[in-house]
Amino acid sequence: MTVRQIPLLLEGSFQNSSSTVRQPVRNPATQAVLAEVPFATAAEVDRAVAAAKEAFQSWREVPAPARARIMLTYQHLLKKHHDEIAEILAQETGKTFADAKGDVWRGIEVVEHACNISSLMMGETVENVAGGIDTYSMIQPLGVCVGITPFNFPAMIPLWMFPLAIACGNTFVLKPSEQDPMTPIRLAELFLEAGAPKNVLQVVHGGQDQVNQLLKHPDVHAISFVGSAPVAEHIYKTGTQHLKRVQCFAGAKNHMIVMPDAQPQQVINNLIGASCGAAGQRCMAISVAVLVGEAKNLIPGLAESFKSLRPGIWNDAGAAYGPVISARAKARILDLIRQGKEEGAKCEFDGSLITVPEYPEGNWIGPTLFTGVKPDMTIYREEIFGPVLLTIEVDTLEEGIALINANPYGNGCSIFTASGAAARKFQHEIEVGQVGINVPIPVPLPFFSFTGWKKSFLGDLHAYGKQGVRFYTETKTITARWFDEDIAHAAPNMTIQLK
Repeated sequence: MTVRQIPLLLEGSFQNSSSTVRQPVRNPATQAVLAEVPFATAAEVDRAVAAAKEAFQSWREVPAPARARIMLTYQHLLKKHHDEIAEILAQETGKTFADAKGDVWRGIEVVEHACNISSLMMGETVENVAGGIDTYSMIQPLGVCVGITPFNFPAMIPLWMFPLAIACGNTFVLKPSEQDPMTPIRLAELFLEAGAPKNVLQVVHGGQDQVNQLLKHPDVHAISFVGSAPVAEHIYKTGTQHLKRVQCFAGAKNHMIVMPDAQPQQVINNLIGASCGAAGQRCMAISVAVLVGEAKNLIPGLAESFKSLRPGIWNDAGAAYGPVISARAKARILDLIRQGKEEGAKCEFDGSLITVPEYPEGNWIGPTLFTGVKPDMTIYREEIFGPVLLTIEVDTLEEGIALINANPYGNGCSIFTASGAAARKFQHEIEVGQVGINVPIPVPLPFFSFTGWKKSFLGDLHAYGKQGVRFYTETKTITARWFDEDIAHAAPNMTIQLK
């Protein structure tokens, strides 16, 4: 049987790579090979950047309203093909169909935001900053931008990046995850169908070599990356050393504080979804429940609810979530579960031996619950990235806040409580970028920005929202004066000129 070859989007058309280095794209539930993805040659990467650079010269001159109209058409096509994209995504990531649809939808919301680009790129003006002198600013695009995206959200995160960057007047080279490239290629197909000029978007595939080439390329101006903390540090250091503007969204260890006055069933329901949804493969997943005082009484109910969860294939309507992305990811999670037991945490419910009989080759991890976890344990210090929830018991809200603030990551956190005073204290004192109050996963909608802190983010400007527009643009400030008659004498002194 002929295996589908994933193409590059290069110089305006979808092309097969000349590379001899290829990797299978597998269904994580069955190990069936869905396609092969090429690792682009160095020449192909250079061609992609060169085509994007050339296209920038004309694309930057396209009026912002015309760019916005392409985004309006694009979001319409994404909605029209929502279920189709979600099915592709579910099969190559293992996500349930409902979860895959959510992945696509959160990306569509960012495209909708990009439709407002005309107002988002408005500058500022002050008349008469001095006698007869006005100052005003203009927002202008950078040039060629690059996006390096992870496996866990192959629709949402590419759509965080290239639509907004291109709407700002840039051109873009996307390097999607080699583990699930089918979804990004379908997004690119629809983008061209929406009327985007062919060379404003290029898509190349690969791994470390291709990423390093893009990081060092002299014609690349900005790089956006989402992935693990060690890789993010490499991306940020290499990119900035080569004078690129870089934003890196990295690791996380997200906590939920549960106060004694929180509604028990609401807490349990939200903890289950926030820790095990998408098999825990979310940078905003809640992986630590911090139980304050009598909130520890929730543990038996939580353990009982964990027993009712089961993973399954993407179109299994009764499955809570799907497999993890790869056998390698599964082995790492199993090793961390083993270390948790060895280091003294109590495994209230152990999903490490779970099977799905119809799909014995799948990368299955059952829901796993630990109690008695201490901050020095490996399972607390490491980002597990699987359906594993840890619980830590503390006596006071202050102790819980101190625990979270001591953690090196600061992506997201939440508090469940009926007390406005407790919630306000938490939101004010917590050193984390995204905070939920009775909301477990507080990912902001696109008119705000995704604002992780500490080791969860490297850079100055965050994704989407106003900060995303600023990341993909430069501000030019003009100071202007117009003469209506000749001046009588020279005035080299600035204070005289501006008074």
